[in-house]
Amino acid sequence: MEYPAKEVAREIPHVVRVYKDGSVERLGGSPYVPPSLNPDPDTGVSSKDITISENPKISARLYLPKIQPPDQKLPILVYFHGGAFCVESAFSLMEHIYLNRLVSQAKVVAVSVDYRLATEIPLPASYEDCWAALDWAASHSTAAQIDEPNKDPWLLKYGDFDRLYIGGDSSGGNIAHNIAMRAGSEKLQNDVKVLGAFINHAYFWGSKPIGSENDSDNPRPYEILGLKTYGTEPGVDHENSFPALVWKFVYPSAPGGLDNPMLNPEGPGARSLEKLGCSRLMICVAGKDELRDRGVRYFELVKESGWSGELQFYEDEGQIHGFHFQDIECANNMFERLASFLK
Repeated sequence: MEYPAKEVAREIPHVVRVYKDGSVERLGGSPYVPPSLNPDPDTGVSSKDITISENPKISARLYLPKIQPPDQKLPILVYFHGGAFCVESAFSLMEHIYLNRLVSQAKVVAVSVDYRLATEIPLPASYEDCWAALDWAASHSTAAQIDEPNKDPWLLKYGDFDRLYIGGDSSGGNIAHNIAMRAGSEKLQNDVKVLGAFINHAYFWGSKPIGSENDSDNPRPYEILGLKTYGTEPGVDHENSFPALVWKFVYPSAPGGLDNPMLNPEGPGARSLEKLGCSRLMICVAGKDELRDRGVRYFELVKESGWSGELQFYEDEGQIHGFHFQDIECANNMFERLASFLK
């Protein structure tokens, strides 16, 4: 007996579909992998999963490098994964491999946040979850007891709260920017400060094309964490480009649409980047990424804003969006730069 095909309510082609019956089909994404308290054989990093909040449901995977001496205090990295706000998780294979390597090289305690995806719950929920996770991490700075409820012993024992970092890739880079902006106007628990942020292949966009976006006949490729190559098809107008379709899918009610300040840092009503709530910032782009010029423009905006922190810029020429998730061995230079920044 054949059953009628389910009707699609909305979708991002090749990435995710939402059907009229409310079910969701994710067409891309790497598989779940478990954490391991036993050190990873390649990197020596241990990992575990924890629950930050039950309502809303926010989880995280924590990473701890091999530590010498054993009582050494380490920088803390609160990390936001990519995946267009609607695929991937903190528990996926690509994120796990990436964090193992970064934590091993940078010698940081990492909190990889599993925020609610915008497929089921539209933005700005993902931003709220990531802020809550950062605030939870900051709450450990004055905890007196390791067995205190909702406190994690790795952060309590090894975390240096004078060296608190945030960072993310692709949509996670977008989240890192927005969290840094919020940190410039809102206090974290115990008045902990964000020392630095890295924004890697960040997902920014806007209603008007800039740079190479004006050449719709020769688009750069765009990928969702290396799942497949997506790009704006030749001749497709800017409003219907792949990055634009993503935003309309994950935040359909966004005030200002593609020029919402969360997506376009120089859109109408956007606050000056002088208000970034960190004192160190690293911006990474890939030379063949469709989002490359947005990252370069973001770097220019920070410089022009009067922000007084330490600003770094790094470009992998000849590489595409999220290349380091496809072939991690090709990203040695990027990992070295990120590790140096976090140290």
